[in-house]
Amino acid sequence: MAEVRRNNLEIYDDVAADWWSDRIRWVRTLKNLVPGRLRWMDRRIDWAGKRVLDLGCAGGFMAEALAARGAQVTGIDPAADAIAAARAHAAQGGLKIAYDVGVGEELPYDNSSFDAVVCVDVLEHVRDLDQVMAEVARVLKPGGQFLFDTINRNPLARLATITVAEDILRLLPRGTHDPAMFIKPAELRAAMEGAGLAPGRFTGLGPRGVNRRLDLTFGPLPLTAVLYMGEAVKPA
Repeated sequence: MAEVRRNNLEIYDDVAADWWSDRIRWVRTLKNLVPGRLRWMDRRIDWAGKRVLDLGCAGGFMAEALAARGAQVTGIDPAADAIAAARAHAAQGGLKIAYDVGVGEELPYDNSSFDAVVCVDVLEHVRDLDQVMAEVARVLKPGGQFLFDTINRNPLARLATITVAEDILRLLPRGTHDPAMFIKPAELRAAMEGAGLAPGRFTGLGPRGVNRRLDLTFGPLPLTAVLYMGEAVKPA
């Protein structure tokens, strides 16, 4: 059997044409994560009128949800085909979302451009976590918020996300993640602090039920052993 290519980011471009079709189960899984994330994030920020960067936006699920809440959204992602799909869907829905192709290590925005940066399902894929955190801090306004989720690094997280989610249930394509790139909460807090951000509360994120299509639905959980989300603030 051929060795699986890990941290394969080409999968997002590969399915760009079907991103909003609901035909692909693993893409629906990504879509189903958005309400669970926002159930926690909505309690920490009033999105209305805020300038928000969706860092690693892929085809635009989170960006459109934030725009629907009244945010002025910019999305950025290295997957050019996924960005094209995001632009087309936003235009079809009459949403004013700016989309750019780029990476978190080199954000093409001025200092203090955003009230908030949202980064979901991304940090476990980046090549330089410290540089991404430095760029997040740079583009945030003083007092701005960083809201994220990522994957913990431990045997349970590897079992849940690689063995179960990728290899057995195929909730994600095989090779989506490299478990060596998963991030312990203490490591992420250190990277945030090194960039000048003040970490806040972290909490878990995980399955909470199934919908009519028998797809998993998600929400906040008390345990951070597998998926976890959290916040940080750029001091004023």
